[in-house]
Amino acid sequence: MDSLVNIIFSQVNLTLSIFLILLVVYWLLTMISGIDFELDVEIDVDVDSGLDLEGNNIEFQDVSNAEIHKDDVVGKRIQPLKWWQIFLIYFNFVGLPFMFTLTCFVFIWWFSTVLATALTASYANVFGFGILIVTFFTSLVFTKIFTTPFKGFFKHLNKDGDKAIDFIGRQGVLLSSISGNKMGNAEVYVNGDPMSIYVKSLSGEALNYHDKILIIKQSADKNYFLVQIYND
Repeated sequence: MDSLVNIIFSQVNLTLSIFLILLVVYWLLTMISGIDFELDVEIDVDVDSGLDLEGNNIEFQDVSNAEIHKDDVVGKRIQPLKWWQIFLIYFNFVGLPFMFTLTCFVFIWWFSTVLATALTASYANVFGFGILIVTFFTSLVFTKIFTTPFKGFFKHLNKDGDKAIDFIGRQGVLLSSISGNKMGNAEVYVNGDPMSIYVKSLSGEALNYHDKILIIKQSADKNYFLVQIYND
């Protein structure tokens, strides 16, 4: 049998191997530096997740951290979900931190493909690419099975024990552009520690990425804050 390195970086496995290495680098940088690399990609969720998201555009990071339950999706929606929304929710890309689920999926897909192509000696031919496609779907199933028990862990992480923070009147910086009913994230420093909160424009006016904002009040459901531009 050829060396493991040749198999991992063969024609079939090269792309997944590089992707997995990048994810490992991401987690190492996150753990060492504490930097949160945010993805500023907007998608329309169109579900009521308890965050007043119905009909609003929110940031990709919001979707990755939102807790969306079956009752929210089935019982409270006005518009039907799109296929890719169902895909994200069903395979736990929503309901768990997105990067956590993505990393689990990529590792399972990579491991399954490397193992299967090594056993069949197909890591450098067309049959190997067929295995790559098949393991994509099987890895989704295994990812759902593996990540489902973590929902309770992430849901209750930091649930109690921390003193409530009063954000009203504090200044912050927008991490995404917001306007109208569009919700986004803002970074607020509390005792020297950066904290990310959900925000919405108080008057509906457009506020841009990295604008300084002032937190005016909290929403009635306590899930986000209404903000306005802050002028020094």
